[in-house]
Amino acid sequence: MSKGIYVATIEPNSGKSVVVLGLMRMLLGKTARVGYFRPIIEDLETGEMDNHINTVMSHFELDVNYKKTFAYTRNQVLDLYNQGKSGEVLDEIIKKYKNLEEHFDFVLVEGTDFSHENSSLELDINILISKNLGLPVIIVSQGDKKELKEIVDSVQLAHNTFKQDVDVLSIITNKANPDYISTLKEQLKTRISNGTDITVIPKIPNLSSPTVKEISKALGGEVLFGHDMLNNLTESFSVGAMQLRNYLMHLKENALVIAPGDRADIILGALQANISKNYPKIAGIILTGGLIPEEPILKLIEGLSSIVPLISVKGGTYNVTSSIGNIKSRIYAENTEKITTSIAVFEKHVDTDKLADKLITFESDVFTPRMFQYNLLQRALNDKKHIVLPEGSDERVLRAAARLTNAHVVELTLLGEEDKIKDLIEKLDIPLNTDEINIVSPTKSPHFEDYVSTFYELRKHKNVTLEMARDTMSDVSYFGTMMIYKGHADGMVSGAVHTTQHTLRPALQFIKTKPGVNLVSSIFFMCLEDRISVFGDCAINPNPNAQQLAEIAISSAQTAKEFGITPKVAMLSYSSGASGKGIDVEKVREATDIVKAQASDLKIEGPIQYDAAVDARIGKTKLPDSEVAGHASVLIFPDLNTGNNTYKAVQRETGALAIGPVLQGLNKPVNDLSRGCTVDDIYSTVIITAIQAQNQ
Repeated sequence: MSKGIYVATIEPNSGKSVVVLGLMRMLLGKTARVGYFRPIIEDLETGEMDNHINTVMSHFELDVNYKKTFAYTRNQVLDLYNQGKSGEVLDEIIKKYKNLEEHFDFVLVEGTDFSHENSSLELDINILISKNLGLPVIIVSQGDKKELKEIVDSVQLAHNTFKQDVDVLSIITNKANPDYISTLKEQLKTRISNGTDITVIPKIPNLSSPTVKEISKALGGEVLFGHDMLNNLTESFSVGAMQLRNYLMHLKENALVIAPGDRADIILGALQANISKNYPKIAGIILTGGLIPEEPILKLIEGLSSIVPLISVKGGTYNVTSSIGNIKSRIYAENTEKITTSIAVFEKHVDTDKLADKLITFESDVFTPRMFQYNLLQRALNDKKHIVLPEGSDERVLRAAARLTNAHVVELTLLGEEDKIKDLIEKLDIPLNTDEINIVSPTKSPHFEDYVSTFYELRKHKNVTLEMARDTMSDVSYFGTMMIYKGHADGMVSGAVHTTQHTLRPALQFIKTKPGVNLVSSIFFMCLEDRISVFGDCAINPNPNAQQLAEIAISSAQTAKEFGITPKVAMLSYSSGASGKGIDVEKVREATDIVKAQASDLKIEGPIQYDAAVDARIGKTKLPDSEVAGHASVLIFPDLNTGNNTYKAVQRETGALAIGPVLQGLNKPVNDLSRGCTVDDIYSTVIITAIQAQNQ
């Protein structure tokens, strides 16, 4: 049984990083612990980390020692091969890999980069390593600036070469011309017809464009200004050799300006154009000749409101320009935008379920937070829902919206003034494409008067007048909730700015509760190291009676089931079984009996103490005949004071990720955020809300 996969490329600049990042994300969603290994890395300066390893380890927060993630540098391997010690190389690689295999459920192995000459030797080394590790292979190629026949021939040759020694599970061709993707895929399937998966990914401009940081590093530049914008993408470049009035006409969006360091007119003109609404934004400015602007010019630049990177480099303009044209883009740890784009591209074009079925040939009882989050994302992607975010002017909401749109997981509507929101996005440099979202100002919406009339009809028995309805419907929480009521949105997430009462009041007034449900309650998904627990109710109901506690338990069990968690319900108290006495424990005992009567198929235990509910050893001691004790997945607290304090204690002391509160019981999903919520909290809550909408 294989516990790993080997990703091998057959040429330079194949886009292998897109595959590795996408695979790592997929694997972390399918199995508990994933290791990462590069048998051979590039030669490095003393103290420098391999870029591939650093990117994967930091982004996915892998718990592995850096020195254990590789075996040799390129020159070390060549030296040993020249000494006839190729066997020694393989022995060390196998040793390092096996060490990782013992500590991880699955290991993703990334082959070499083909960044130097002697590609035939490199191909042989990758085949030899994958063969001796006993790993199946994913072959990565690239189709940029190639004819169809050339791509198909090279891929078929690589497949046939690998297939002699190892199993090839999948072939992924990156950077293909979008115009011939389907043709290329068909031709590859015709040539390679043995069941190997064939995937073709189009060229993505954002991934092919180098950042200013990459260009500066390649040229050995000195950054004078704009350190915080070094991750700007450069989609083109041009030389400022003509007079300013003529050069301005040649500026393009995200272009890199190249000019001698003493051309103050070009420098200042380009910087001014960058902040002008009449000209495109530029990525940065390269100052050639080793010349630095004079002090008055530097002082003037320093006082500007926005400064793109200004980088001084040695060498004449012609040579520098030629060098820039040869720089290839890379993905590195600090460039999170490229990383998230790479993952989104992989998930869009690769049949991850089919690939995962081939890769994961074993089952694990462990259910980690990453597995849970991955499963959530996949479920949301299966049936895209429309979520409204009333707090469209909050920075955290905007940054979460950028992540959500980049993942293409939901359709979003932000409520607020369009000009204000767009200005804020630009000012905060948030990578949110406003063409991919809806921005609605309630009073300017074409639905406003209809919403007013609807609210009036719903609430006139409560003495609401048309004027009162109009004033109420201008409130973003009411407007967003009415969007759901009218079917113009599937769910709402609010609370980053507004109170819980402000978020819930309109939902209770006209969304109302599901049939047979009398109580709106909440749960938190507590993402512990090796499992996901559901905690309820930790946010809404202060002191539920027995009937209410039973309803919370039934709703929480149903929520757990909807999210792929088998419900085993523990009704928590200060005693376990029949030993405890007192009003509080009797309430829990009565609630447990009500649940057993109303949901007889539900596995439930109560009263039970927390330790007996989650620790198998203690559970067996205190309640030896219980199916739930020691294995509880849904924990119901007797009151809000206990629940809220417990979830926060577990969160802080264990480092668990707490997703919620997730509201349950409403006819349509409305979820409340904490006013101290993070971007991650909003992102996760929106995805959960979308899944709740799928289940309505």
